[in-house]
Amino acid sequence: MIGRGVVAAGHPESAAAGAAVLRAGGNAVDAAVAAVLTSFVAEPLLTGLGSGGYLLVVPPGGEAVLLDFFVETPGRDRDPAGRAPLRAVTVDFGDATQVFHAGAASCGTYGTPAGLAAAVADFGRAPLAELTAPAARLARAGVRVTPMQEYLYALLAEINAATPAGRARYLPGGQPPRTGDVVTDPELADALDRFGAEGPAHFYTGDVAAAVVDEVRVQGGLLGTADLAGYEVLRRDPVHVPYRDTVVCTNPPPSAGGVLVGRALAELDARPGPPDAAALIAAMAAAERERTPEFLAGLSSATRAGANRLGSTTHVSVLDADGWACAVTTSNGEGSGVVVPGTGVHLNNVLGEEDLSPLGFHTQLPGSRLPSMMAPTVVLHDGAARLVVGSAGSNRIRSALLQVIVNVVDRGLAAQAAVDAPRVHYSPEGLFAEPGIPTEDLAATGLPVTLFRDANLYFGGCQAVVCDPATEVLTGGADPRRGGGVAVA
Repeated sequence: MIGRGVVAAGHPESAAAGAAVLRAGGNAVDAAVAAVLTSFVAEPLLTGLGSGGYLLVVPPGGEAVLLDFFVETPGRDRDPAGRAPLRAVTVDFGDATQVFHAGAASCGTYGTPAGLAAAVADFGRAPLAELTAPAARLARAGVRVTPMQEYLYALLAEINAATPAGRARYLPGGQPPRTGDVVTDPELADALDRFGAEGPAHFYTGDVAAAVVDEVRVQGGLLGTADLAGYEVLRRDPVHVPYRDTVVCTNPPPSAGGVLVGRALAELDARPGPPDAAALIAAMAAAERERTPEFLAGLSSATRAGANRLGSTTHVSVLDADGWACAVTTSNGEGSGVVVPGTGVHLNNVLGEEDLSPLGFHTQLPGSRLPSMMAPTVVLHDGAARLVVGSAGSNRIRSALLQVIVNVVDRGLAAQAAVDAPRVHYSPEGLFAEPGIPTEDLAATGLPVTLFRDANLYFGGCQAVVCDPATEVLTGGADPRRGGGVAVA
């Protein structure tokens, strides 16, 4: 393979930051962390210092490790009966809608600062300050708004308009930024520089933690000092699912996403491939049937010992020339609208997503982590990474990942073609499909069908890197549904 590796991310600036780290001698973990940090600037509504996520790393010849730094349920030191109500917001995707809930009562205990620092300490080569510096420079200089980011600013404007700090940060002049505008964020730049110099401690036990708690409590949320001080990054053994001649490594229980992807793959693996749309839908339906009350209760009880969750999101995939593979998915949900002045922190709304609370809002015990659809994934062939992939997209994550894996493993597609291919999503309410899915396969299910007019971010945002097992040539695929980018080092 020529070069240092390939990075696929949710924004071209994020991918470019990761590739620059590879060229400077960093490994895939360093590159992924740099890309994630840059995504805080380039994709500020989907991720940030107030978010959570998962990082899957597969060292060459080594054992895969999943770092869980997802959002925890707060409320260790506050009676939940005193919280403010959640605020319902309907997000319109054009051909479908989804209700989310925001406000201070939706804010969970964030994990991203702790998780990224742990990844660099455990697996990286570069000092953390070298990885934060490019993101901080971009935040000061400003990032030019892309059409996708314009769409997201408008889509989530109602959430961000709910607080003065949210309006000031995300609706300058009272309007969402437009394509071509240059958006700066000096507070985030300062926060990134300090994170690089000092690490994550001040986000959990220092002055930033105190400011976050004060802001949340004033607005009626549950997040408290004990929640932040008690947060820990958890190391997990990934799920390993045989599929055709590969092994799929993905997010383990108590997260739901990896389990459900694995269940669908097992259904498909029982038949010759490649599967048609009807077979994919049947596999999705079989996985959905696993989401029984007992299954969900099992995930929920497992989280009492420490666990995971899902969300709407951004993802980075990296494969380097030495064989290191890293997939990292982070999520701020849609954001809560709670922006903490002087800290660079916009808090998540993870506690306000119905998909993340199938047993009801605020039913999890303080200190537990919600079940998740987020599933950073590495597909291995003869022990080497063939595909590194992950997705955004709330409860559509599992169907998006399933289809990209099938496109690569069964159909032999390169990364971009695998990501671009039309998608279908099964839910108990019916089918949702992009143009290009055979209508006869949809009709044969007898289910209600919602046909989208175009490819849509509703169907996720897969970022993928593929290594051809015969030639060892790497290709990257950035999801146009989310305005992603690929960079080659």
